[in-house]
Amino acid sequence: MASFDIFNDDAFGAVQLTAAIEKVPYVPSFLGSLNIFQPVPVRTETVAIEKRNGKLSIIQTSERGAAPQQRENEKRDIRDFRTVRLAHGDTLYAHELQNIRAFGSDTELMQVQAEVARRMASIRQNFELTWESHRLGAIQGIVLDADGSVIINWFNAWGINQPAEVDFELDDAATDVRGKCQAIVRAMVRAGKGAFLPSTQIHALAGDDFYDMLTNHKTVRETYLNWTSAAELRGSNAFQAFPYGGIMFHNYRGTDDNSTVAVDAAKCKFFPVGAPGVFQTAYSPAETFDFVNTPGQELYAMTIPDRDRNAWVELEAYSYPLHICTRPEMLLRAKKQ
Repeated sequence: MASFDIFNDDAFGAVQLTAAIEKVPYVPSFLGSLNIFQPVPVRTETVAIEKRNGKLSIIQTSERGAAPQQRENEKRDIRDFRTVRLAHGDTLYAHELQNIRAFGSDTELMQVQAEVARRMASIRQNFELTWESHRLGAIQGIVLDADGSVIINWFNAWGINQPAEVDFELDDAATDVRGKCQAIVRAMVRAGKGAFLPSTQIHALAGDDFYDMLTNHKTVRETYLNWTSAAELRGSNAFQAFPYGGIMFHNYRGTDDNSTVAVDAAKCKFFPVGAPGVFQTAYSPAETFDFVNTPGQELYAMTIPDRDRNAWVELEAYSYPLHICTRPEMLLRAKKQ
């Protein structure tokens, strides 16, 4: 049986384990793969966000020699927000290492490391799911906790009224769907102001029913029939994506229960991709002496041995993120009918 003294090895220290967990393979997530959330490591539990709204004005004509019209300074809005604490763990008991025979200290170390890595991989998957849930909330402007309570409402935080839900009227074959998309594009571009660049794209996460009705709508299908991509209409496009009306629509695949992390089947959520500063993730440092006053990392891992009976080791992981949306007025939503 493996000796629990092995957990005094530097390989299981908080710093080394945190570095090692970064190499553990994890299940990728769609919103994470878009890389739209700019990481912002901070050294404190709070993050200050400054918002400045530029103001344009038409210049009044004046007589030669008259004083020029003075430019009005932009108003700054600086607010502090607190990162959240995510903690998850597992317990490795002595009897679970019963069949690990030590043919040498290196071999014993490697086998125990493999078991710790396997469990940490499972823990990391739960963190990945949680981060995806927070990202999904941030691209809608409201980040929810696991119990459904609100972590932060970015509309309220910035004193902005959430834009009304757009009715796409997909149950009506005569609906001008392209016109609906154009209205979404124009509204987001205008709301984005300086954050909307020529390279910025509009993406949408569509629930199953919305996506199916959209791709099967008469006007949409007629548009595609004139393209070489018409062949796509004959096959399944579940959990796929397609461009229409200046928007890239994705049939979002959440958790298999279609509820834990998901988009409502009848809804669609619009958000910008490639809009600098709109989405960020602040990371605070861990609550231990090893990391105090250091720039925050995405995830921290550590082992806590049983000092009294030497019967178990607790495997723990922590993350201190805040998924931020600085321009919630750009986030639009729609329903199928």
